[in-house]
Amino acid sequence: METLVVGCGLTGSVIARFLAETLNKKVVIWDRRNHIGGNMYDYYDEHGILVHKYGPHTFHTKKKELYDYMCKFVEWEDYKLTCMAQIDGKFTPTPFNFQTIDDFYSEEDANDLKNRIKKVFGDRKTATVVEVLNCDDEKIRKYGEFLFEKDYSLYTAKQWGISAKEVDPSILKRVPLRFSYDIGYFDDEYQVMPKTTYVDFFKNLLNHKNIEVRLGIEALDYLKIDKVKRKILVNNKVVDFPVIYTGALDELFDTCYGKLPYRSLHFEWKYENIESKQDAPVVAYPQEDKFTRITEYKKLPKQEVKGTTYAVEYPLSYDEQDNMEPYYPVLTEESMEKYNRYLNIAKTIDNLYLAGRLADFKYYNMDQALERALSLCKILKDKIY
Repeated sequence: METLVVGCGLTGSVIARFLAETLNKKVVIWDRRNHIGGNMYDYYDEHGILVHKYGPHTFHTKKKELYDYMCKFVEWEDYKLTCMAQIDGKFTPTPFNFQTIDDFYSEEDANDLKNRIKKVFGDRKTATVVEVLNCDDEKIRKYGEFLFEKDYSLYTAKQWGISAKEVDPSILKRVPLRFSYDIGYFDDEYQVMPKTTYVDFFKNLLNHKNIEVRLGIEALDYLKIDKVKRKILVNNKVVDFPVIYTGALDELFDTCYGKLPYRSLHFEWKYENIESKQDAPVVAYPQEDKFTRITEYKKLPKQEVKGTTYAVEYPLSYDEQDNMEPYYPVLTEESMEKYNRYLNIAKTIDNLYLAGRLADFKYYNMDQALERALSLCKILKDKIY
């Protein structure tokens, strides 16, 4: 092989295509799963409903160049994701908006609060819950405290396994509050789903004479790092060809500085012979004891099928020994310090390249993962040629 890519998700597949097509390199991809597509993998269940095995995925971006890249490999259709949360038995839109205020306040108090928000935040369309919690206006601050107590703190504690106070602020800022009645989970200009499937996208992306995909391979059974000599070994032989690694960085280095914390997920799949389970494709249940949300897949995208398939999502602590998948890096000061120790070793190995949510220890959306992959492609072009 001339290059090795570990991981067949979006990051690894995009880089593999670049190496094969633009740099004319023979590329081998290893993935421990038995399918392509990483966490974007989808399939039709026994009821004929298209589902996402690893949780709901919609592609959204503000950047035309990223959208254009995705359009090279499959046709897409517009899809605006709507989400809700159940609080005190009521379903309200997420991100929370003025409808949320109407749902939980009297008409008089709701109008007063909305007027205060307009006065304080002016023409701004959104703000983070962190900003609202620190607002000088007491009633606005109380609104933030209500949402934090009833939703953010509870959902965060379940999702990340730690208190909201310990989580990196970037996590709390991911879902802002809307200062309007607008709905839709994202505001990006491009919000799409494949006209067929994500698997079709990956088949086309990987369809190149220079790419060989090998599934069901645990890369770390064959790939080792000599930490003293700063060399990569494949089958116990030192190699000098580029190795692109998208997996968990601590595992690559035998967790020599200790394990990095990740969160995993368990999906409880259910089918009911009913037309609809819930009012939105994705509904968060922050006040439930153990699960975080339910995704109803006949609405993601909308499918004219009998009955409905949905997945109840339970967050768990990640343990590689239990054949779990590491989904989300837990970002704290301690974990980032530990990650940087691994990264400093990796930087000393000339032919090792890292990218992706796990290798970068960052919470990426799909467009961010794509942009990260394309940025590494530019580096590879300069390094290899």
